[in-house]
Amino acid sequence: MPGPPPDREEAPPRPVRQAPAATVRCPNCGTENAADRTLCVRCALLLDPGPPPAVRPPWWRRLLHRERRPAPVAGTRPRPAWRRPRVALPLILLLLAVGVWFALPRVGGWLGLARDETGTPESLPPTAFRASSALKDHPAGAAFDGFNNRYWAPATPDATLEADFEKPGVRVTKLVVFGGISAKQDEFLTQARPARLRVELLTADGETKTQRVTLKDQAGQQTFDVRGTDVVRARLVPETWYGAGHDRRLAVAEVEFFGHRG
Repeated sequence: MPGPPPDREEAPPRPVRQAPAATVRCPNCGTENAADRTLCVRCALLLDPGPPPAVRPPWWRRLLHRERRPAPVAGTRPRPAWRRPRVALPLILLLLAVGVWFALPRVGGWLGLARDETGTPESLPPTAFRASSALKDHPAGAAFDGFNNRYWAPATPDATLEADFEKPGVRVTKLVVFGGISAKQDEFLTQARPARLRVELLTADGETKTQRVTLKDQAGQQTFDVRGTDVVRARLVPETWYGAGHDRRLAVAEVEFFGHRG
């Protein structure tokens, strides 16, 4: 009979590999440290400095939002909190109210200015007109009749020409002047013609806005930016003129105002 099988030799036990110990890299010098260390073995700085300190918000944010006080440390007696008076919001509201109060009188002017810039100006014929002096055949109405072959000729050097507008007044933006006796160059040069005019715009509340315009010595239409609001009367005063002489009278063929009603 066969005998018992021979005993097998047992294999030697395999070595157990140990997992490498956890390490922490120093953020300053890069040295590997044991995970349970607090300071670096090389540079002795904190291995985990923690989150960066919170950035304080700007002053304009701190005005509207109160900062929270840090919690007291255990074992210490908290100090009574100082309550800062909440004046920021009432102060801002007060400033806004003052700004609105001062802006209200100007809102109408701002709206009117926007309309002047975007809308097309219309002709503003006067409801009445007059002159302080005029030659017999050249009255003040000749300067507002729409014809360039008829003209106003003052009888005195210091004469004025006035035009009235219906209340509550008009918004004037442009002034058109035809100087001399005609829009034709050969006829234009036969009489004196205005060189500089003083334009006075009288408003419904009694204020007067004065501007001066300088005309070129040429026939035809000349347009000027002359602005006024709530104008009820316009006065034109010739201050200097071209081609003056002993027998040469100052002449203004036509005056027109443009702007908006109301």
